[in-house]
Amino acid sequence: MFPRNAWYVACTPGEITNGPLGRQICGEPMVFYRDGSGAVAALEDYCPHRGAPLSLGRVCEGQLVCGYHGLEMGCDGKTVAMPGQRVRGFPEIRSYPVVERHGFVWVWPGNPALADAAVGIPDLTWARDPEWSFGGGLFRIACGYQLMIDNLMDLTHETYVHSTSIGQKEIDETPCTTRTEGDEVITSRFMNGIEPPPFWKMALRMNGLPDDQLVDRWQICHFSPPSHVLIEVGVALAGQGGHGAPKDVKVSSIVVDFITPETDTSIHYFWGMARHFKPDDAALTAQIREGQGKIFAEDREMLERQQLNLLHWPERKLLMLNIDSGGLQARRIIGRLIAAERDAATAAV
Repeated sequence: MFPRNAWYVACTPGEITNGPLGRQICGEPMVFYRDGSGAVAALEDYCPHRGAPLSLGRVCEGQLVCGYHGLEMGCDGKTVAMPGQRVRGFPEIRSYPVVERHGFVWVWPGNPALADAAVGIPDLTWARDPEWSFGGGLFRIACGYQLMIDNLMDLTHETYVHSTSIGQKEIDETPCTTRTEGDEVITSRFMNGIEPPPFWKMALRMNGLPDDQLVDRWQICHFSPPSHVLIEVGVALAGQGGHGAPKDVKVSSIVVDFITPETDTSIHYFWGMARHFKPDDAALTAQIREGQGKIFAEDREMLERQQLNLLHWPERKLLMLNIDSGGLQARRIIGRLIAAERDAATAAV
């Protein structure tokens, strides 16, 4: 189960440059393409003629043309034309509200009357700030979306899953704090006077800072519904103010995690890192992307095996420890949103 009256990342603009893209989101097969004006459109991935996937077609003069018999669809879900046929009585298919913003394409799979592009899409100020640079990628992971949220809101797993890159024993040894602000959950951990792990040693060197000194390290995880997690991370030379240290003595980034349910047990995971140092260094962007991709690949194996175990032993209860507080609070918010949608649907009937 997942909230439907919400904005999810559907794809990146580059995925629909050369033609339509088919993607299942919240259990709904959708097709994304650009219309004649260059705006993104989203429809059910279903041709009303014979049920073929429209994503196997092509875009011609802004119309989506089915690759089976040439039926042309408008971005409102109405059939525009078909060779040798009158299409006035053809049934409509569903169209979805869609917005292109911050380098992502967002889709609303729920009630279109409730879609408001001013509410629910994170305000990614770094995406329009020339002092920041972003690089990322996309994984399909065979696990439920809430397992990934749990993973990102409890970073103690880094000590074990990512021991050769970002993990270190101080993460285990330093307690985290969790608070909620409305529908946002924030979990924070601050580690002072520690040795930086390999990934952060590399980042310090690349920013012209020494990698052989002690640092103050921070991890601040922000969950917002339906399934977005943005994590402030970084290190500063010890004693210089930590998270609030001047820019010239630290390296700081935001780990970007947009989790879009495909089915109940699979997700599209849009990941990346927005960094606040050397924004014009393309080689550094590529190096960080490669390193981060390897880190998230380690998460993928663990999460997929975890999902298989949960499916095999569905009757077993999971423990809830103090380190799970961020994920638990996020689950409560998600559960409340799902219940509200269900109650609204029942009242409407």
